[in-house]
Amino acid sequence: MIGYNRAGQPVTAEDLHAAGSMAVILKDALKPNLMQTTENTPVLVHTGPFGNIATGNSSVVADKVGIGCADYLLTEAGFGSDMGAERFFNIKCRVSGLHPDAAVMVATVRALKLHSGRYTVTPGKPLPQGMLLDNPDDVWAGAPNLRKHVEIVRSFGVTPVVALNVFPSDHADEIDAVRRIAEECGAHFAASTHVVDGGAGAAELARVVVAACEEPTRFRYTYRLEAPLVAKIEAIATGVYGA
Repeated sequence: MIGYNRAGQPVTAEDLHAAGSMAVILKDALKPNLMQTTENTPVLVHTGPFGNIATGNSSVVADKVGIGCADYLLTEAGFGSDMGAERFFNIKCRVSGLHPDAAVMVATVRALKLHSGRYTVTPGKPLPQGMLLDNPDDVWAGAPNLRKHVEIVRSFGVTPVVALNVFPSDHADEIDAVRRIAEECGAHFAASTHVVDGGAGAAELARVVVAACEEPTRFRYTYRLEAPLVAKIEAIATGVYGA
């Protein structure tokens, strides 16, 4: 369906005699798209994260191709641990039979300061000047948000890695505050400057992820597949969202 006509009736691709052409195009689109980074690392782009907005994940097909071609596979698990990752663990892992050894959780100093509740950020406008000043107390005030995400990942029996996406304007003691918060939660930590420095800036993160993957895990789902629908919703609401 592509819209409605003036009588309020739905108009479909078939009505426009375009369904056949679309099917021919999709025949190729069903195959994972092999790309590469500027440093020649292979990347498979397939249906995600917005190809299937319900889960915010890339495809099972791409993951199985990737896992068969490399020692380590990093896959998009969407948005936050309470949204994309929850669906990734409970739905995609169950369907694919693949279980992750670690989960990389990207954080920023600015985001933690925002979660402190001390600042108001308006889209399209500059950040409040106070957010850019050196203030580790703001980072600690926003720490409960990061702690909750670590807790959610741990609930699936997966080893969490906090990857701090470092901005050039971040201050050393603020970065150290995030490190301490992550370590207090029992998570691995790495400060990454890949945006500025490319792959070299993510070398520490890569080493930390490898170390996390070597730890023993006991992967588990939030609910049993045969459980009643209401029980599944309750399990997610209480176990993941904190209801």
